[in-house]
Amino acid sequence: MEVFSSAWFSALLAIILIDLVLAGDNAIVIALAARNLPPDLQKKAIIWGTVGAIVVRTIMTVGVVWLLKVPGLMLVGGLGLVWIAYKLLADQGGEEHDGPVVTTFWGAMKTIVIADALMGVDNVLGVAGAAHGAFDLVVIGLLISVPIVVFGSSVVLKLVERFPIIIQLGAAVLAFTAAKMIVSEPLLVDFYGGKNAWAEGQTMKVAAQWATYVVAVAVVLGGGWLATRRSATAEQDTQAH
Repeated sequence: MEVFSSAWFSALLAIILIDLVLAGDNAIVIALAARNLPPDLQKKAIIWGTVGAIVVRTIMTVGVVWLLKVPGLMLVGGLGLVWIAYKLLADQGGEEHDGPVVTTFWGAMKTIVIADALMGVDNVLGVAGAAHGAFDLVVIGLLISVPIVVFGSSVVLKLVERFPIIIQLGAAVLAFTAAKMIVSEPLLVDFYGGKNAWAEGQTMKVAAQWATYVVAVAVVLGGGWLATRRSATAEQDTQAH
């Protein structure tokens, strides 16, 4: 593809749109994972979390052709992301501050990088597909995603501080993203019908897709609520004694 041609700019626009849409999930993960850190470490977590996300995406982009051949990748990634979304809710009990701050910071970083690796599949495949093999466009796409994720994380973090309900909304978004990964798993195409299930009138398979979305969100929000309630009850019992 010739640089600065109409096709090149068209592909670049597609990549920017993909980054805008998919970077939101990354921003939510970084903000939720960093929300319990002191203000100075929050900024570090956002910056280094973004760096980690870009490094992971770069590695995955290089191996995108190989990734496409890995059976069960989307299923495993989706299930892993459900667990991370649950943990982001379950860890609200305040236990994170029991240990050293550095441990808390690296705990947040671990969550961010793992979640980014799991969610990065959609982004990498989307950018690689839109670039049509043009390596310069792939690099530009990665660079563009940096300010989007940093700015998005900062905005989400400020909103979380003012409106705690966003924590639940963010976890629900991650759960929905996880469900989409599971539904798009090629190994399960006979069950879910793939992306064209609705267009092809496969009503039962479309219903199965939506059932998966609902179950994933319900499991994350319900499990997170139970874990938070148990933590609060245990803390009250400890104070009573």
